[in-house]
Amino acid sequence: MTGGQATHDAIVWGVGQAGADARAAGAPQLTKPITSELGGVGPVIVVPGTWSKADLRFQAEHVATQRLHNSGFNCVAAQVVVVSSDWPQKGEFVEALRTALAQAPARPGWYPGCETRVSGARALHPAAEAVGGTPERTLLPGLDATDTAESAFTTEYFGPVLGLVELPGAGADFLDAAVTFANERLYGTLGANIVVHPSTAARLGPHLDQAVADLRYGTVGINAWTGVGYLTPRATWGAFPGHTLQDVQSGIGVVHNALLLDRTERTVVRGPFRPAPRSLLNGELALSPKPAWFVTNRTAATTGRLLTAFSARPRWTALPAIFASALRG
Repeated sequence: MTGGQATHDAIVWGVGQAGADARAAGAPQLTKPITSELGGVGPVIVVPGTWSKADLRFQAEHVATQRLHNSGFNCVAAQVVVVSSDWPQKGEFVEALRTALAQAPARPGWYPGCETRVSGARALHPAAEAVGGTPERTLLPGLDATDTAESAFTTEYFGPVLGLVELPGAGADFLDAAVTFANERLYGTLGANIVVHPSTAARLGPHLDQAVADLRYGTVGINAWTGVGYLTPRATWGAFPGHTLQDVQSGIGVVHNALLLDRTERTVVRGPFRPAPRSLLNGELALSPKPAWFVTNRTAATTGRLLTAFSARPRWTALPAIFASALRG
């Protein structure tokens, strides 16, 4: 099944007092095996580095996409952005993120209960910002990493609400602190994202690989949204192994896994920090093509239809239209 923990527990244990009693006694009312994928609070760890203005804009759109895809009604949506309080470009990045959230094309808050969840999140956070774009889009800056009662760390808002938390440090020290925070403070283990400049990744060396190994998440994306892992048939998709019916968190088992690998631990997806430069525009390198899944991609629907048709019937004559659409994104 897929959904939320409450739905899973109602199916396995029952509802009301009878469900609570069954859970306490370790006696599930469902006697059949069940596997699940249940979402959670996904992090985006932004490793500090030296970024250009184009880098800042691109990665702000990247992070906004990770929250706003399908208006945030998405199990793979990121919910908490982790940045360094000591990063000199922190302010520029956060401002670019505000802009990206506000300027992304409007998508309705169509999922039932969205308004209630958003208003509840805003009520609990006096500093909440209605960033614009749609009435529901909300940024929660200044979250306290040490606050054990912080709802943004334990509640999947399932809507266009994005939290922002700052941790001190740079380089390996920041990365270690961010991994520990994600593992110990955020609910669920479905997917975690890392954004890191190539030069910073080179300096980190094996430490970056160790950080990925230390993240207890079923899919880890490095400069690529974990949603790309979800869309990859050979990749496994599901929570980090080890959950139980009593503490299911992001679920038990995996789906996809076209190679039918047994006892997998996680999928790691890697992507380029930015697409290859194409031309100079206003003194800066313009980027193209923009990833088709970006919410700011202007031709995503057309490119998607063309790629789907090409997958069904590959032919050289279809490529010019695909490239033309992708380059206009």
